[in-house]
Amino acid sequence: MHIRKVTFLPDKYPTAEHYPFNQAVFHETPAVTFDTPVTFFVGENGAGKSTLIEALADACGIHMWRGLERTPFKYNPYERQLHRYIKVEWANGTVPGSFFASDIFQHFVESLDEWAAADPGMLKYFGGKSLVTQSHGQSLMAYFAARYKLRGLYLLDEPETALSPKTQLALVRLIREMADAGHAQFIVASHSPILLACPGARILSFDHSPIAETTYEETDYYRVYKGFLEDRTQFF
Repeated sequence: MHIRKVTFLPDKYPTAEHYPFNQAVFHETPAVTFDTPVTFFVGENGAGKSTLIEALADACGIHMWRGLERTPFKYNPYERQLHRYIKVEWANGTVPGSFFASDIFQHFVESLDEWAAADPGMLKYFGGKSLVTQSHGQSLMAYFAARYKLRGLYLLDEPETALSPKTQLALVRLIREMADAGHAQFIVASHSPILLACPGARILSFDHSPIAETTYEETDYYRVYKGFLEDRTQFF
C-alpha cells in the first residue's frame, strides 16, 4: 500500500449545510484504512464515493484533467473542498499516481493527440496508436495498460462506464496483475459487479454511516444483477 489511511476532520468543516459537508458519512466515519492493494467504494449516486476519490487526488497531489468548465445554475463553493479537511497517511513517503474519470478522459486524449502532432514518438507509450482514432473502450484499455505498469497510486471513478463486459474483465485482470506485482495501489469507485469481483479486493460501502466494509454478495449490485439474470420478469 502507498497510502494507509485517510482521516476526516469534521471539527474543521467550513459548513454543515452544503455538500459534501452535509453528508453523514463524512461526519460519522473517523477514518478509512487501506490494507489491501485494491479497494472499491460502492454506494448509490450522491453517497459521496466519487467525492472522496477526487478529494484523495487533490490531497495526494494527483492532477485531474479537466476540460472547459461551465458555470452551473446553482453554484456550490464547497463542492470541491473536502481535500482540505482530510489527512492522508502515507506508508513510505509520497508516490506519483493518476486520477481517471470517463467524463474527463476525452480531454486528456485530445490533448495527447495535439502533443503527438509535434512528437509522434510519445504515442509509443500507448501502443503506437493515436487514442483518438480508437474506440472509446480500446483507448481506455490502451491507457490503462500503459499507465498502470508504473509504480503509483491509481484513483478511478467508475471506469466501467464505456467498457463492455469482456473489457471490464480485461481491466480486472490488469488491476490484479499490477497489484500482485507490488508497485500499484488502486482505489476505485464503481457500480460494476464485474469489477467488484476482483480477487482479494476490499469493498467499502457508503450506503450506511459510517463507511463500512461489506462482502461482494452483500452489495446491491450483486443482488440486483443476480436477481435479474435468474428472473428478469420480476423487475417489470
